[in-house]
Amino acid sequence: MPQENVHIPRLVIGAPQGRSGKTTVTMGLLAALVNRRGLRVQPYKKGPDFIDPGWLTRVTGRPCRNLDTFLMSKEVIRRSFLRHARGADIAVVEGAMGLFDGVDLAGSGSTAEVAKAVRAPVVLVVDTTRMTRSVAALVTGFMHFDREMHLAGVILNRVARPRHEHMLRAAVEQYCGLPVLGAVPKGARLTIPDRHLGLIPAGERDELSRTLEEIGRVAAECLDLDGLLRAAESAPPLPDEGEAPAGGTGGNEAAPPESPVIGVFRDRAFSFYYPENLEALAAAGAELKYIDALAAPALPPVDALYLGGGFPEVFAGELEANRGLRESVRSAVEEGLPVYAECGGLMYLGRRVRWREHDYAMCGALPFDVLMDERPQGHGYEIVRVERDNIFFRAGEVIKGHEFHHSRLINIDLEKLCFAFRVERGHGIDGKNDGLLYKNVLAAYNHIHALAVPRWAPRLVAAASAHRRRRGA
Repeated sequence: MPQENVHIPRLVIGAPQGRSGKTTVTMGLLAALVNRRGLRVQPYKKGPDFIDPGWLTRVTGRPCRNLDTFLMSKEVIRRSFLRHARGADIAVVEGAMGLFDGVDLAGSGSTAEVAKAVRAPVVLVVDTTRMTRSVAALVTGFMHFDREMHLAGVILNRVARPRHEHMLRAAVEQYCGLPVLGAVPKGARLTIPDRHLGLIPAGERDELSRTLEEIGRVAAECLDLDGLLRAAESAPPLPDEGEAPAGGTGGNEAAPPESPVIGVFRDRAFSFYYPENLEALAAAGAELKYIDALAAPALPPVDALYLGGGFPEVFAGELEANRGLRESVRSAVEEGLPVYAECGGLMYLGRRVRWREHDYAMCGALPFDVLMDERPQGHGYEIVRVERDNIFFRAGEVIKGHEFHHSRLINIDLEKLCFAFRVERGHGIDGKNDGLLYKNVLAAYNHIHALAVPRWAPRLVAAASAHRRRRGA
């Protein structure tokens, strides 16, 4: 059967470097396309990130998907892109860091690599602070650095005044032959508050909706929406390579005869979940039960727990006050409940968190304490090798993920705990190890993506099913 080609209008929003304004320009563009043009927009984020995708989801009303050539093959990226772009009028990928910045000299894992994987035109957001004619030299370099990538236009950001804008536009159009697709003035209200891990998560403050409205209004005034849509339409057809799995099967575990219930902490304190991870658990046969760790009086009947990352330190007082839930989680762990915890979830399982000179009690299921530091303790991609068999992974398996944490563990009782992973890239818990094992718990700083680790979801569901049978449920 001949392969079908699919035409999806699409753009990648890149920049010469981080802090150029990619995120707010992307959010403004999405808001303008949705609210002013009435388009269905599918958002994507290059790289491992939870916070920016949360905002892009909120703007468009469609779950943002992560695309990452370090964690995923280009085939997986294309299949995921096609799957989630179906039914949308346009797809927009927000880049990360500088356009060609990756993990090595070849630019592996860069925004440009993602753009080439999905054959998308790139629009470059340039911070023009204290720059005039030199913008043409900069843009020319980006045009010719990689001939496989198509640079479709430029958005000028942080423009000082009309005379400044005129000089910048003339330089780009005369020397580069590229269209200027927008000019955002310096001081425009294209800012969202941030904290130590980046922007404040989209679901944390309702009043930030007004900020989104202002961003969309400014973008509609400052961006050439027609020009951007023409650039998106210029993207070539993509071959339809078939449906991408929700998160993959990746193991030999059979689907459970009855759906085990997996509890997921999902609230203001714990919000870092890839949609694919949750979808993969459901596809493997689980029923997901969302739990508000700040309000639930006790752990409801569940067959396993998945504790994602987030900001438990910011809500540490409220987590401490919810003593009933903390004690029920600790008791469930002692009774053998399978628990998979990442970063913030790891912190919650410890005895206490110290942040800003205050100690807050956590659930105490694992014997260690947590200290919050002003500087990141681990930041970037992480590769670990499994050292010990456990219910989630087999010894010798290699797992790719990422970490971004300001916390560190102290007073670890290694007579009761052991490490699951040897770190081959990254920091993990102590620079050499990551992943603490206790009974049926695995708690690590490493965040994984189900498309990169397809065996994870079926194994967690199988562990939940086995626990359900042991309890006679």
